[in-house]
Amino acid sequence: MIQQVAEVQDVLRSVFGFDSLRTGQDAVVDAIMAGRDALAIMPTGGGKSLCYQLPALCREGLTVVVSPLIALMKDQVDALQARGVPAAAVNSSLGTDEYRQVMAALRSGELRIIYVAPERFGQESFMNLLRSLQVGLLAIDEAHCLSQWGHDFRPDYLRLGRVRQELGYPQTMALTATATDTVRQDILNTLQLNNPAVIISGFGRDNLDFAITHCENRQAKFERIRQVIAKWRKGIIYCSTRKNVMTVFDEISGTGANAVAYHAGMTDEEREFSQNAFISGRADVVVATNAFGMGIDRSDVRFVLHFEIPGSVEAYYQEAGRAGRDGELSACELLFNHADLKTQEFFFEGSNPSVQTIRSVYNLLRSRCNSNGELQMTVDHMSAELGKEVNPMAVGTALSALIHAGAITRSDVPGSNTKLTRLTNPATPFAALPIDVQAIEEKARRDHQKIEAMTRYAYSVGCRQRWILDYFGETTAGDCGHCDVCNAEEPGDVEDIDGEDLVIVRKALAGVARASRRLADGSWQAIFGRAKIADMLRGSERAGLPPQLTRLSTYGLLSNMTGAKLRALFRAMQVGGLITTTGGELPLITLTAKGESVMKEQEPVRLTRRIWSSTAIKQVRTSTLKRRSERVLATMQLGRIDKALYEHLSELRRDLAAEYRMPVYRVLSTETLRALATIKPTTIEAASRLKGVGPWARQNVLRAFVELIQDYEQV
Repeated sequence: MIQQVAEVQDVLRSVFGFDSLRTGQDAVVDAIMAGRDALAIMPTGGGKSLCYQLPALCREGLTVVVSPLIALMKDQVDALQARGVPAAAVNSSLGTDEYRQVMAALRSGELRIIYVAPERFGQESFMNLLRSLQVGLLAIDEAHCLSQWGHDFRPDYLRLGRVRQELGYPQTMALTATATDTVRQDILNTLQLNNPAVIISGFGRDNLDFAITHCENRQAKFERIRQVIAKWRKGIIYCSTRKNVMTVFDEISGTGANAVAYHAGMTDEEREFSQNAFISGRADVVVATNAFGMGIDRSDVRFVLHFEIPGSVEAYYQEAGRAGRDGELSACELLFNHADLKTQEFFFEGSNPSVQTIRSVYNLLRSRCNSNGELQMTVDHMSAELGKEVNPMAVGTALSALIHAGAITRSDVPGSNTKLTRLTNPATPFAALPIDVQAIEEKARRDHQKIEAMTRYAYSVGCRQRWILDYFGETTAGDCGHCDVCNAEEPGDVEDIDGEDLVIVRKALAGVARASRRLADGSWQAIFGRAKIADMLRGSERAGLPPQLTRLSTYGLLSNMTGAKLRALFRAMQVGGLITTTGGELPLITLTAKGESVMKEQEPVRLTRRIWSSTAIKQVRTSTLKRRSERVLATMQLGRIDKALYEHLSELRRDLAAEYRMPVYRVLSTETLRALATIKPTTIEAASRLKGVGPWARQNVLRAFVELIQDYEQV
């Protein structure tokens, strides 16, 4: 039994300068001081490090902290040493002399806390030293890295279960900010914790305002970035690729923003300069890939912008959570364009090579190795040999899978940028390798689910924070009250829907339901996009409409509605939370639980009636003269765009782009769309005269835009 040598409250006040622990911290510290193992799920900025640092100084024995982040180790060791706490770190950044000094201090018992990178446990000499010491507490930070289903899985973490066993099962705590129930169970099973206290402090961050801004192009994103910097000044802009980091950095540097860039392609010195400049406050903004941020201790980050959609809700929430650690109001915003999903799909393919790709890489190595089973070849060279159809990232991942299966080893070649690959047994065919095909396929399935979940969030229409908390399985009492959705004023024309209009809504929802698949858990799975479901409801005989839609009982159910009216109805139903979209290149739609309740007459509904309602076409303004004078005035005021109409036209353009499988600008340019929303032509002939309307647009899509304008003008 580990002996307590100091009172928690005394150490908390004298060493760390706090009078009390936060809610959540107290439960974790109490569990550790009582001798229990623990799994702590705490929000980013919730003070996880104090949960192991404080008990480490109140009890005898060494505390070993596992962390994948060299920057975090350095920051925390420096802070502890400044408080007089004997602490050190063991990682790849240490020189030979520094490493020897740390090892000597560790052997002599001088250290109370040692931070260790996970790969260090693979060294037998280091493990022998730990076995000879009294390890009182093993603290595993970023514990989601243990799980293959976590958003940042690291194979080196897998050995921690065995490490814990070899050290005689010391008291252990695992800490993370983002873990679904599946990941939590994986952590507990891998570490084999003994009757652990599972403390979930809550994922909610009341001081963070979440928002999603749909941007048509990069210029719209750049403009939004400038607005956010002007308002909030200090923050992080995350980009998915190194190229985009530099593009955004160049863009905002030209505006006078005090910014630095950070990505893995920079030298160590360049990254250290950027990191230190931002942490110290010499730079207000850092533009970075996700390589930046974990363990970065700057409390006054006022905004976190995501230039593109990240690969998972877990990654997004962890990165967004780096804002507002001082408790002050901060903004977290996603700049979304569905084309950005191509980047995440590329990353997905790169991190999830098929079994065929792994086989191709292995067979290539076998065919090119020498008689000793060795060869030197870069990953780029391997990719070139395999052909363009193989994702270059997937080759590197396939090599990792072969290393994990014990089929190959890879080591650096001094003075060369290549690695030496050794085949364990070149005669072994691929079929005889211990490759877990089922695990590979399951990982791919789950990774794709994460992208789909993040896409659903990007297209969601409800409270942002509530959506995220629901994803992590945390029950919420209601909406947050301060995200962009909660703060949005309800449009003036939103009203209770009844009578014939309610019948129309229910018929449309029935069509969406018939065109969807009901799952075993009662939820709905989307199969078709908005355009095809609209054609089905209108009874369209257009070529290309899937036969299964024409056979539905709802085929032609709303044949009296124009395409423009039906699209407006779908837009209103999505804003009202009755239907949801999967997003992506070809967004699919299906019912929400609320939509099903409305369809079954179990719940009332409030929507905007504009354009689509049964009486819209019959409504005439009281003064025809007034309407004409308003049109004349709008025409005279050159450049005055009807913003509401422009939104409807933009929505139509997105639908048509998805239907024809082309970028939105190929349907109609933004300049042409603005002209339509300004001049409002109500005939094909008038619209054809606009700049940017070519033969393809006239033949295929122009009628749909004119119909929408006609319906809009009749209201």
